[in-house]
Amino acid sequence: MASKARLTDVHVYRMDTPEHSCPWGLKAIRLLQEQHIPFDDHRLTSQAAVDRFKADHAVATTPQVFAGSTRIGGYTDLAAHLGVSPERPDVSYWPVVAVFGTALLITLAMGGSVRTFMGIALALLAMLKLMDVPSFAASFIKYDLISQRIPVYARIYPALELLIGLGFLLTPPIPAAGVVALLLGVAGMVAVFKAVVVDKLALNCACVGGNTRTPLGVVSFSENLMMAVMGAVVASALLR
Repeated sequence: MASKARLTDVHVYRMDTPEHSCPWGLKAIRLLQEQHIPFDDHRLTSQAAVDRFKADHAVATTPQVFAGSTRIGGYTDLAAHLGVSPERPDVSYWPVVAVFGTALLITLAMGGSVRTFMGIALALLAMLKLMDVPSFAASFIKYDLISQRIPVYARIYPALELLIGLGFLLTPPIPAAGVVALLLGVAGMVAVFKAVVVDKLALNCACVGGNTRTPLGVVSFSENLMMAVMGAVVASALLR
């Protein structure tokens, strides 16, 4: 492990757009300041700048810390390099519990079905995303494969999710909503699996909107799985 004394000519590249300032980038800067290590702060002030940086350096996430021409990595890598314990992530599953718990209670009060439950849950999730679309998009694009190729998809996703939820709630439900839900659910499962299992990224889930403290993982995968399964059930009406 390299020592702190050898860490010179340090450069931090971090996302800092008007819509979203990456918390991991702020942690990296704070750690360097605490260790009294001089550094140059390179703010990536647009999503296009972030995408160019990732492509140029063949990295999946920001921030990235360099010492001269040597890439150290992100915040956790920097902490390990300096021999200090990284800050424990601030984790909360309560937003997810609140959404699905509320959806369940409304469904029970209405005497609804599983389809009703999913429709209400998706509408509530969409509402949280629509409260701050830029923040959601900045978080979603970090792991969603479609958004990384078509950035505008991250901004229209909340509206698509709301329309799917409403499509589920109608009687009879709209089969087209089921088809879209199936496609988006499968795409979401693939994206989460790649980010967490293949790339081993430590990211927050955008399922309950931007600025979330819910880690990307089993919860995110399960949500997409439920949407895909219910989408398949609703879409099956096309085959009857």
